Amino acid sequence: MKRKNEKRRGCVPKRRSLSSSPGPGPGPGQGQGQGQLPAPGTDVYSRVQDRLYFAILRQKPKNTANTHYFSIDDELVYENFYADFGPLNLAMIHRYCCKINKKLKSFSLARKKIVHYTSCDQKKQANAAVLIGSFSVIYLKKTPEEAYRLLVGGNNTYQPFRDASFGTCTYNLTVLDCLCAVSKALQYEFFDFNTFDVDEYEHYERAENGDFNWIIPRKFLAFSGPHPKSKIENGYPLHAPEAYFQYFRKHTITTIIRLNKKMYDAKRFTDARFEHYDLFFVDGSTPNDAIVKKFLNISENAEGVIAIHCKAGLGRTGTLIACYIMKHYKLTAAEAIAWIRICRPGSVIGPQQHFLEEKQASMWAQGDLFRAKLKEQQNGKDKVGVTRILSGVDDISINDNKTNDKPENHMYNDDHYPNKNEMTQGDKLRALKSKRQARAATTGSIKLEENKIHTRSSSQAVSRIILESSAQSAKTSLKPSAVPGVGLTGSTKRTTRSMAANSSLRSHPLNPRLASSLGNLHALTSDKDAAQTSDANSGARAQSYSVTQLNNSNVINNNSHSSSRRRAADNGTSVSPYAVRNLSHSHPSLHTPH
Repeated sequence: MKRKNEKRRGCVPKRRSLSSSPGPGPGPGQGQGQGQLPAPGTDVYSRVQDRLYFAILRQKPKNTANTHYFSIDDELVYENFYADFGPLNLAMIHRYCCKINKKLKSFSLARKKIVHYTSCDQKKQANAAVLIGSFSVIYLKKTPEEAYRLLVGGNNTYQPFRDASFGTCTYNLTVLDCLCAVSKALQYEFFDFNTFDVDEYEHYERAENGDFNWIIPRKFLAFSGPHPKSKIENGYPLHAPEAYFQYFRKHTITTIIRLNKKMYDAKRFTDARFEHYDLFFVDGSTPNDAIVKKFLNISENAEGVIAIHCKAGLGRTGTLIACYIMKHYKLTAAEAIAWIRICRPGSVIGPQQHFLEEKQASMWAQGDLFRAKLKEQQNGKDKVGVTRILSGVDDISINDNKTNDKPENHMYNDDHYPNKNEMTQGDKLRALKSKRQARAATTGSIKLEENKIHTRSSSQAVSRIILESSAQSAKTSLKPSAVPGVGLTGSTKRTTRSMAANSSLRSHPLNPRLASSLGNLHALTSDKDAAQTSDANSGARAQSYSVTQLNNSNVINNNSHSSSRRRAADNGTSVSPYAVRNLSHSHPSLHTPH
């Protein structure tokens, strides 16, 4: 028996080795409870802290008297566009942390080891690693490197994430990049799970409810481009500018930046006392230095919050926001990409990833001088020299983009655009997003009373937000036959969180706290169908529900953002670049000028 055990311990695993974490693993079978790790080459266990373990198992385990197993592989599922598979979004990270905290505090599990296990699917392994690694960073106060080290052993690596383009992957985003992004976001107060409203996040990110996400609370909101008229076109809900007015005013959004071609008249925003800027560059491409400079200047001088959009609010939008994050918070390009994708999955596409890597040094240099200028202003010293240097740095170009030589007079010429009916990258991404199904009820929605971290401030005002134009337009102008059901059928296969794959968006049971007050176009159209079969004398009842704000944008006052900026200004530490992630510079095939 002794010789047999020695032989088993000498086996080499096919893909992973055991973690170098100290302490016994909860291994299955007879080794369990005896402080023995499972045999290499079979299952892999890593101790995260005390009773909490992470495991990669070949078969579904059974709970025992000493060990509780759970998996989120089929519960928290990434909704892909093409071949992208992660990382999971901020709401899923929040739900996962709630689940872990609940299990660790459970009286019935107090004497058991808790094992989060995943399968041999490498994509699920990567997403699971980001979840438990994020928990370690947020709640166990570990550094990203410490959290990552607990999940690997020897020369193990997790499959890197990729972008949401149709083309070949040319850029690797690692699990460690994601953990570093979460750590920096926590440091600069980009999120706070003590006040985070997960239901609102999941509601507003849906296409029919506005399709927007906060990237930096009280600073940047990314959203899909508005349309001249609120309607449902080819299954995709489109919202007019007026649909966003009340929400924008509630959250002190004062500035709109449009990066795509003119789909609506900017006067509709300016007449409503919003500032509006056009910084057009081609769909799927990268901005020239003049556009980056102007965007940063607008962002640094805006009186309120900035809402930025392109066609889908993913590629061009995420790229420029990433430039600001690199300049003012000194995140690496990979960290900025990772954080933006965690907030708004699918962001930053194709060559835009390489562009940000190339701009990182320039953005950091500009940020250093910007903070030096602010420091001298605060000290009351002569600012002329620093201002002159800063203006010179603004003109630095470290990459020769072809767009740099683009004539300004052609940027908004209608002849520049392709056929109106041609599908661009932004159109395709929006169409894919509109097919997403609701998160199934079986995914373990967290009850508010079971998790104190959902508790909101008693002084926080509860507001009623209405996407007015969407609601009225859908009720008055849409015919039931013109609204196609949005399911999973079609040439493009989609991964969703719902096990009921045949259900459509129109059958989605909406949260009554949010649905009516946000002008859900699918729900309103479905209501109209039902109303036509009811008695003609029955009137529609106006519903009034209360909604709170998204992503803590109203919880912390503006002073907290200023303090974050000051901390960013004081951060002079340099960050060592990670291993080379650029595979090639070939461009995806969906780059069409739009």
